[in-house]
Amino acid sequence: MADKEYLYSEIFKSIQGEGTYTGVHTLWLRFFMCNLQCNGFGQQDPKNPLTYDLPYKDFDVSEVKRIEDLPVWNRGCDSSYSWAKKFKNLMSKGSPEIIAKRIMECAKSETNPNGYFKHPVSGQTSDMCFTGGEPLLKSSQNASVEILEYFANISNIPRSVPYETNGTVGLNSSFTNFWQNKSSYELFFSISPKLFSVSGEKQSDAIFPEIVKQYFELSHRGQLKFVLGKENEQWEEMEEVINLFRKNGVEYPVYIMPVGSLEEDQKKVAKEVAEIAISRGYNVSARVHVHLFGNVIGA
Repeated sequence: MADKEYLYSEIFKSIQGEGTYTGVHTLWLRFFMCNLQCNGFGQQDPKNPLTYDLPYKDFDVSEVKRIEDLPVWNRGCDSSYSWAKKFKNLMSKGSPEIIAKRIMECAKSETNPNGYFKHPVSGQTSDMCFTGGEPLLKSSQNASVEILEYFANISNIPRSVPYETNGTVGLNSSFTNFWQNKSSYELFFSISPKLFSVSGEKQSDAIFPEIVKQYFELSHRGQLKFVLGKENEQWEEMEEVINLFRKNGVEYPVYIMPVGSLEEDQKKVAKEVAEIAISRGYNVSARVHVHLFGNVIGA
């Protein structure tokens, strides 16, 4: 029987632009599909869908051949191409082994001809980040484990494996069994809870402290990462959500980032958001990849 194939939207190499490992050289696999849409991001009133302007819905995708040629939209989810059905024909697919080999092809350069995580020049080891969409959907959990097993079999081991998740999907047995038996590298959960006052996703659909507790019990390495503007309502909702996590024993550190898909939108609020975060005792994170590489996909 042929190996199962999985859909994904991107493989690329860059740096980690957010949170704990900002600046770390990273290989990325962006899975296709998500269980949330977050259409409220960037809207005048994130809580009122009747007022939404969603450019991705009206975009004519018929002439687009590559994900990288899509624009970055400043309203709605900034990676809508990784879950909206209209972009499915732009997706790639492959078995876990094929995807792993493509990741190594992406890593190759004149100075790293084999595409290994451990770079032969610097001697430093890159991270392998699974993102989305939602990388902890059941199929993506299975795919990521098989990809990592392929890397292990050829002794090509990443330094750390972050999963950039919205924190709403429980872990399956194949995933937990794999990670319970790993000690040679790190499992890191980068959790971005979606606030109603920012993303338009209701708490009943987006906030699951008992699920995030599963993550924390499997790995104490991780972070809670919130996108916020200047509005006090957003900060109050965030702190309510943090309290829910803390009551469930989740002790990940908190990072705050300015809302905005585009560099220019982030700049409008970044200073004030940082000042509020500092005054309340939270860590601050810019989106460094946007400042370095601009408003592009795959950076």
